[in-house]
Amino acid sequence: MQQYSSLPDQNSLIDATPKLLTTIEIEQLRAELRLESSLNQLQSRLDDCLLSACNTVPQTEAAQAEFFQTVVNEINSAVHSSNLALTECAVGIAMCQPQETVATVCYISRSPSPNSQSLFLEVLTAEKKLLLRLQEVIKLEDLQQLENQQLPSAWRLADHSGSVMGWLIIATAPLSSDRESLIESQAQLRSQLMARSARYCTKALLQLRHILSLQQQCQQLSNSNQELERTNQLKNQFLANTSHEIRTLLSCITMPVSMLLTPGFEATIESERYYLNIIQSSGKNLLNLINDILDLSKIEANQLVVKWETLDVQFVCDSVFALVKEKAADKSLNLRLEIDLDITTLEADDLRLKQMLLNLLLNALKFTSEGSVGLEVVIEGVFVHFTVWDTGTGISQEDQVQLFQRYFQIARADGVEGTGLGLALTQKLAQIHGGSVKVESEVDRGSRFTLILPLNQEAGVGGAEGAGEAEEAGEARFPSSFLPLTPSSSREILLVENDLPNADLIQIYLSKLGYQVTWVENAAQMWEALRQLDPAVILMDVYLPDGNGLNLVQQLRKHGQYQTIPVIVQTAMAMRGDRETCLADGANDYISKPIDLPLLASLVAKYSQAPTLVDGE
Repeated sequence: MQQYSSLPDQNSLIDATPKLLTTIEIEQLRAELRLESSLNQLQSRLDDCLLSACNTVPQTEAAQAEFFQTVVNEINSAVHSSNLALTECAVGIAMCQPQETVATVCYISRSPSPNSQSLFLEVLTAEKKLLLRLQEVIKLEDLQQLENQQLPSAWRLADHSGSVMGWLIIATAPLSSDRESLIESQAQLRSQLMARSARYCTKALLQLRHILSLQQQCQQLSNSNQELERTNQLKNQFLANTSHEIRTLLSCITMPVSMLLTPGFEATIESERYYLNIIQSSGKNLLNLINDILDLSKIEANQLVVKWETLDVQFVCDSVFALVKEKAADKSLNLRLEIDLDITTLEADDLRLKQMLLNLLLNALKFTSEGSVGLEVVIEGVFVHFTVWDTGTGISQEDQVQLFQRYFQIARADGVEGTGLGLALTQKLAQIHGGSVKVESEVDRGSRFTLILPLNQEAGVGGAEGAGEAEEAGEARFPSSFLPLTPSSSREILLVENDLPNADLIQIYLSKLGYQVTWVENAAQMWEALRQLDPAVILMDVYLPDGNGLNLVQQLRKHGQYQTIPVIVQTAMAMRGDRETCLADGANDYISKPIDLPLLASLVAKYSQAPTLVDGE
């Protein structure tokens, strides 16, 4: 009997037997498993959407539309595959904007039932029925009521701050009476599915928007980087071309000077004049190059002053043709000028109009090796068309797209070079005049550049620019007490100049005109010289070793003995506002470096009653 003592009794065997689940419990467990499986499937599909957004650069609206449609389709499928839909149902998303009081149904799923053809499934509230259909407008207060029901039909999609981005909605048709007993358990599971889906959707949506924001920033940075690279390449090309142009022009200046200064080198009067012409021409071209760069900088800084005046079209065109006639002759090219007889005058800036036409004509001559270059002027409505044409190499369609960009140059096998600024500057000057430049060209068949300018400018064009126009024309802005009542008859000139070569040249030039020039190189020497001189004019440099020339002008104006002596500022300050600054500080006149000696002579004569130098004297 003892051997049976270790066996369990019958009661203990009964207690160890696993408890069998009821049919209802098994179905409930299966439903919960299907629910988890459906949520996992939804999470997987949302992850796919996020991964797709990371790997591409989608449009924001398209990416969000795909995301929301995926959400409603997956949830709708989950509801039906999990047997949580006891009747016809559909899932939708209503979107709302901040501060709005309504939401609009933008996304909806169709029930998979083969007998279902309608999207107009009803959402029941305590007081009324709402239709779930595309573009349906639902009040936020109704959505909030649906959210707060014992078994909700709407769930909000809110960001981190709590602002509602949209609402997830499920719509069901009324149950038949024979199935009402199943509604509670199925509805509870369906509510869980929708609530958790709303949380998944909200989290994924915030991630999607963050990804799209980063994608847009990356795209913008990429575009900016490409533009910077392109600009950098053009700038490097510009620097290389400018360096070449400057060195070439400087070489044309330094070599003749070196030859003339070489011991034992004998030059005839004719050869000396030839060398000097080369030096003068190269110096002018170098100055034009610098002016082009400065003009573009002024235009881009909105600092270029336009002086509007009525111009004789024939005279302007003849003047420009006179400047290019020699270059055309050197290449044996014919120059042609045709002007419509109906055109006599137009309003424009004389200097800038000539600059634009000269740029176009020089460009045509540069790229034409044989044949003709011409200028045709016609009137079309209220606009004048200046068309510069040539029989040159022409321009490809690809190059025409970039033609008016700064620093751009057409690659040529013939070695034609330049800085790439002329056409860009011409276009900007035309735009300032209220006009434009267009090009027509075909490779090996020549080109036609048309400068289009209005005939007239409306009254008051330029506005504030008018204040600067008078100053550019030479009118001084300083107290009338600073002006001498009558020009001085004295021939004495006091030159205050820090640079020795400049001072020597000015002194020699004015001395040959009959002036007695006293040169000092700093402020201390100027005050000492004034104790012994009564100059007709003071030529004042700005940057001095012991002071600022403009401060000296102000001090002279406060000194009773010297306040009426005319002062002409001569300086390398040549940007917009420099002239105005000099005149406002008390200077009578202004001339920028490099000094135009005949212009300087005329200014000195203006205040000293001395005759102006005539060419050939």
